[in-house]
Amino acid sequence: MTLDAQGTNATGRAGLNGQTPRCDHIDRFSTVKPGPPECKECLALGQTWVRLLVCLTCGWVACSDDSRGGHARAHYRETDHPVVATLEPNSTWRWCYVHRRTV
Repeated sequence: MTLDAQGTNATGRAGLNGQTPRCDHIDRFSTVKPGPPECKECLALGQTWVRLLVCLTCGWVACSDDSRGGHARAHYRETDHPVVATLEPNSTWRWCYVHRRTV
């Protein structure tokens, strides 16, 4: 067992390579039903989006950071819902806003 600076078990928090703390946010979710495949904020502003993301906490769908609006990140800032997934078919990509990395 490896201990961190506070004397707690760091091995249990480690990622696969042992370097990055494991993101426990992904363990908190049940299956959510995504909303309609559109960014309502972009539609209201007459904007288009590059990619859509779904909040894994509540199912809210919004545009990604590479879109003009970045409304998925705005949703995170308003709600503290930490993890999103892409709506692209067959993708397992997930992003944790808290850890600022894929999970």
